[in-house]
Amino acid sequence: MAEPGRGIAASRQPVRLLVAGAGARGAAYARLAAATGQATIAGIAEPRRTLRENLAAELHVPPAGVFEDWQSMLAARPSADAVIIATPDREHEGPFEAAAMLGYPILLEKPVAVHPAGCAALAQLARDTGVSATVCHVLRYTPLTALLRQLLAEGAVGRIISVQHLEPVGFWHFAHSYVRGNWRREEDSSPFLLAKCTHDVDWLSFIIGSQPVRVSSFGQLAHFRPEGAPEGAAPRCIDCPAEPQCPYSAVRIYGAGRPENGAAADPARAHFSEVVDPGGTAESLLQALATGPYGRCVYSSDNDVVDHQVVNLEYGNGVTAAFTATAFTAAGPRRTRIFGSRGEISVEAGAISVYDFLTGETAVHTVPAAVPLVRGERHEGGDRGLVGAWVAALASGDWSGVVSGLEESLVSHAAVFAAEEARHHGTVAAVDQFSPVQ
Repeated sequence: MAEPGRGIAASRQPVRLLVAGAGARGAAYARLAAATGQATIAGIAEPRRTLRENLAAELHVPPAGVFEDWQSMLAARPSADAVIIATPDREHEGPFEAAAMLGYPILLEKPVAVHPAGCAALAQLARDTGVSATVCHVLRYTPLTALLRQLLAEGAVGRIISVQHLEPVGFWHFAHSYVRGNWRREEDSSPFLLAKCTHDVDWLSFIIGSQPVRVSSFGQLAHFRPEGAPEGAAPRCIDCPAEPQCPYSAVRIYGAGRPENGAAADPARAHFSEVVDPGGTAESLLQALATGPYGRCVYSSDNDVVDHQVVNLEYGNGVTAAFTATAFTAAGPRRTRIFGSRGEISVEAGAISVYDFLTGETAVHTVPAAVPLVRGERHEGGDRGLVGAWVAALASGDWSGVVSGLEESLVSHAAVFAAEEARHHGTVAAVDQFSPVQ
């Protein structure tokens, strides 16, 4: 075996990958890598037996390559060329350090770490070992992003002056992930802005072409609190008299006994139903809602992350951006407006509209719909674009298509940490004080 991550292009063999964490994101990245035809999955580490065994069988991972945890997998040193790290948010640093010390190139799910010290430590480790580390800022790789950057480079609106950007999380998505789910508490995961919106903050820098220097932010947990509960609400949706009139009903969201209203009627929700109930039957779903976290009333959970937040950013080139993330929307694509010296761009529903100040005309550019190739793929083709670029780079040695390296991606983390400082203390915060890359 060649040293990890070296000699791949010369041999032209399929890239052999290890996957640390076979949850939703790790499984999607593994499937997408295998779907390129340039990679095979040599090892999977996942503590949850059902997820581990199902993904290993699906991707034909040999029994010797299946492990209960990343420590055992990396200690065994399976014959492999790179590692995908998709462990929980607060568990990125351990596998990153171990993989870097072994010389494996790394594809790391965001966030890199949940605090500035962790980001700084991993940035220093990457510099010390010389390991290649790519962060899963998938919005950089969507067809929409490619078209938008092309239009801006061609001067579609002249100089960018300011930007408005909306992340419409979606009422049922927020209830699933940030009220009932794994990201509901900061101490167990990370702040909402870091867990959900690092993508957006990173994307804004990528589009604007400059780094943020100052931020302010406001937000709070406004609605999903005990005082918001309807009269007579029960601790669980499955036996709640107020459930039929509650939009956040788990019975409705996951289609328990009502397939016309839940996951069966909305393919976007099918993934979330699998998280709630890997068993996949009507009976097992009802049991999951009766006993598990996803059946709890949204007004009596133990969540503490904000349900809406605004962030104002000033960039080094003078551009300003106003970013809003909120639970209280229909889930859908992000929406952006870019205001320039010669025109205005509106990005919404898979189309980019460009209004020209001189001619008074609007040109509409349709973005080809991204058809998912594998189960769990999301982000309008961004997942596919990221994994395809990374695998191709491993196979060929040409890294020009990979545009989310660790150091450039940490800019967004510093901006998020600054925004949280500003939100908690009512200040305008300088981004560079949180940057691990000086």
